Amino acid sequence: MAGELSALEEAFRKFAIHGDTRATGKEMHGKNWSKLCKDCHVIDGKNVTITDVDIVFSKIKGKSSRTITFEQFKEALQELSKKRFKDKSDEEAIQEIYKLIEGKAPIISGVTKAISSPTVTRLTDTSKFTGSHKERFDPSGKGKGKAGREDLVDASGYVSGYKHAGTYDQKVQ
Repeated sequence: MAGELSALEEAFRKFAIHGDTRATGKEMHGKNWSKLCKDCHVIDGKNVTITDVDIVFSKIKGKSSRTITFEQFKEALQELSKKRFKDKSDEEAIQEIYKLIEGKAPIISGVTKAISSPTVTRLTDTSKFTGSHKERFDPSGKGKGKAGREDLVDASGYVSGYKHAGTYDQKVQ
């Protein structure tokens, strides 16, 4: 039983911190509660709907609170399990709903993908750049940063009038 609860608690923490950089994983917002129910298929569309999930969340959380703790989370699952698994006993229903959630993590879907149209490809291909724009990139196409935008003074001591380094010493002798 303790192993199951730790897997359940792990899933609770993953969903609790999802999408919130300041979240500690000890409390869960209503948005993340809805996401957990959708991603773990607690919502089946017949017995349990999104509305049921929201009602249970509102009932379980405190009056002034906007979040639920892990203990309240288990209470909420207990209420939903009665609706989701009507034909089973209370204990079996809770175990079934725990099985749906254990070991799960938030599903990230609908992430924006980069567009690869021929026009954008032509405009961003640095090998085809000419003139002063070509100076801003090295041969591999990686930008040079500030060195590519400004004329930086070469303070190495080499005089540009001499074609090869070290030829001055040879001429003087």
